[in-house]
Amino acid sequence: MSEGNPIDVTLPDGTKKSVPAGSSARDVAATIGAGLARAAIAARIDGELRDVTRPLPGSCALELVTLKSPGAEEVYRHTMTHIMAAAVKRLYPGTALATGPVIENGYFYDFALQEPLTEADLERISEEMKKVIKENSPVVREELSKEEAKALMDREGEPLKVDLIDGFDDDSVSFYRMGDFVDMCRGPHLPSTGALKHFKLLSVAGAYWKGDSANQQLQRVYGTAFPTKEELKGHLDFLEEAKKRDHRKIGKEMELFSFHPEGPGFPFFHPKGAALYQSLLDFWREEHAKRGYVEVMTPLVLNEQLWHRSGHWDNYKENMYFVDIDGEGYAIKPMNCPGHCLIFRSKVHSYRDLPIRMAEPGQVHRHELSGVMHGLFRVRTFSIDDAHIYCAPEQILDEVRGVIELILSTYRTFGFQDFRIELSTRPEKRVGSDEMWDRAEAALEDALSQSRQQLKEELGLELPEHQVNAGDGAFYGPKIDFHIRDCIGRTWQCGTIQLDFSLPERFDLEYVGSDNARHRPVMIHRAAFGSFERFLGILIEHYAGKFPLWLAPVQARVLTVTSEQDAYALEVKQLLQDAGVRIEADVRNEKIGYKIREAQLARVPLMIVLGKKEAESRTLTVRLGSGRNIPDLSTEEFMEQVYRKHYRDLPQ
Repeated sequence: MSEGNPIDVTLPDGTKKSVPAGSSARDVAATIGAGLARAAIAARIDGELRDVTRPLPGSCALELVTLKSPGAEEVYRHTMTHIMAAAVKRLYPGTALATGPVIENGYFYDFALQEPLTEADLERISEEMKKVIKENSPVVREELSKEEAKALMDREGEPLKVDLIDGFDDDSVSFYRMGDFVDMCRGPHLPSTGALKHFKLLSVAGAYWKGDSANQQLQRVYGTAFPTKEELKGHLDFLEEAKKRDHRKIGKEMELFSFHPEGPGFPFFHPKGAALYQSLLDFWREEHAKRGYVEVMTPLVLNEQLWHRSGHWDNYKENMYFVDIDGEGYAIKPMNCPGHCLIFRSKVHSYRDLPIRMAEPGQVHRHELSGVMHGLFRVRTFSIDDAHIYCAPEQILDEVRGVIELILSTYRTFGFQDFRIELSTRPEKRVGSDEMWDRAEAALEDALSQSRQQLKEELGLELPEHQVNAGDGAFYGPKIDFHIRDCIGRTWQCGTIQLDFSLPERFDLEYVGSDNARHRPVMIHRAAFGSFERFLGILIEHYAGKFPLWLAPVQARVLTVTSEQDAYALEVKQLLQDAGVRIEADVRNEKIGYKIREAQLARVPLMIVLGKKEAESRTLTVRLGSGRNIPDLSTEEFMEQVYRKHYRDLPQ
């Protein structure tokens, strides 16, 4: 289309505008109002996010994006990575740039520096970033051929960028300039460096080039940015609250678990942590027994040939641990599913046996790089709250719906009311035919759609509309993932439902149908927690260690006013312990106020205070977490009116 010929632009409200070819989204905004033209930082052209200053490709649907628009953070935080990179290059000549993506609630950039950065350097970098912002340089896009791009990066002293260009399939490479700084990037970006001023650098950490520990070590600087000062402050306050809730800090304070150099990435659960873990496991067993699951146990170590057959060898080998036994190769299991397939295959099944719901809180081992391990959230051994359902194809809908109900019921028990659902489709690295994947993805899509309606009609449960997460399925099948939102607004991927037509084929699993012919079952992999360890970490932070009574590792503590009540305190402790209460006694020679404060810091839900009056009347005074006192209770009344009454109450 020649310069000046009109093109048609359709706005979100259906309005059409005719503008000259070569016009930018900002030019269109100017026809609506000068204020909108100043506010527009980017545009969605036929749904694709692009620079507001780039010429429109032709007639299109156009949505203008301002700092307040949904998804705008992808643009302004991306530009902040370039501003940070420009500041680092000014302050530390000879620095080589790696990559700088936007992440949830922020961004980071990886640098190859001659000297290590510390937290103290962040303020210096921030001050230089403010200078770059104040310069308000236009952010200008340009495109070069691959050879021109490599030559430019050579001149700029950017060997890591040259390495990236060598791996590109495209013939051209896009760059963005702002003043004397240039960086390779797809964009889009803010129209100028001065369009956003509210940012904060948060931390510095180590990283490896392309995430591979065999490559050059880099330094990663994390930051965040928001459109307004108030939003930035709100997020920083949120981070402070999250820091207070850090499960590693609380776990140490409450003596729940620890990590040791003798077993990096392998958690050690202390008595109180083990009690917490066991309470969660008891709940899991109870809920599964009610829904017809049978529990099994499979070995930790299995022959290497099993993992060839399952597909893990080709698709998961780098995450596995191996051992040699009697001259043969064995693997420590990273998943429970192949072992469950062997159990299913050990006898002939009729269609009347199906569905078989096989559950195992099985311990698995997976190799994680040292740089990504994080408390209980990322460990090298953990127990999956695992189950595999073997069913006929016509039973898929009912079984998926049953799993969804189990997952939603589980989350409600812990106070997670807000969640979102993703349907993850076939990844690039996978097993099975395209036809098999087509069937599996269609079956999950249909199950979600029908379950949404049936759960609402039958149980009154609201199932939100799902999002499609293309390419993020398991290597053996598509999956439904549940992302819960905790009490301070963070989201966590926990529950999963994975449909698998591949493993039944690989293990030649069969059942005898009503027609007396052999048929292939469908296998459903599923979990509600994800893993016991990670879910415990989430719960510790969600509750800030103040667990509901049924979960609390120490449910009650007996506190004496003077040593004269010690004998009675130990008697009360034994009586309640025999009744099933997890209880401690504090008979130290300390003031009662100090003991109460210590119990509060230990996050003990119930305090039983025994003074002279209680000892003489053989009663209890119970102090609740809220500070309210309930006097003159017998041990039986304590069990009925306090312990059992408040057993499932969620912390406020």
